[in-house]
Amino acid sequence: MKEGGQLIIGKCYKRHRASEFLDFIKQIDAQIPKGFDVHIIMDNYATHKTAAIRAWLARRPHYHVHFTPTSASWINQVERWFAELTRKKLRRGVHTSTRQLETDIRSFIERHNEKPRPYRWVKSADEILSSVKRFCQKAQGTLCGEL
Repeated sequence: MKEGGQLIIGKCYKRHRASEFLDFIKQIDAQIPKGFDVHIIMDNYATHKTAAIRAWLARRPHYHVHFTPTSASWINQVERWFAELTRKKLRRGVHTSTRQLETDIRSFIERHNEKPRPYRWVKSADEILSSVKRFCQKAQGTLCGEL
């Protein structure tokens, strides 16, 4: 794996319980070369925080978990990747079965991983907040007074 690239490892499950999540992170563990740090970015879904998940992660100090802030998906780079998947593959597809949908998702992941690139912020937080402030001033929004 190229240093700095964002390798995507994906799996489709019919259910979203802690047991499926544990299976998924075990698959990640099996695919990551020894010596690599693994950063997992995830939401605050209870499935990600069970005792079994916390114990598994505690035994692996090279795993670093980052929870996205509640209601902050607009800044979530993972959401950006899913938007690319939707725009480039799923929106144009016709899927007559779950199997076809899962095949398209896996092929998109494989193609992405041929040349993984890191996502980079192109603006600083200050630039983003300034832009929001300008928008609020133009819209004369009353909720933006604190910016």
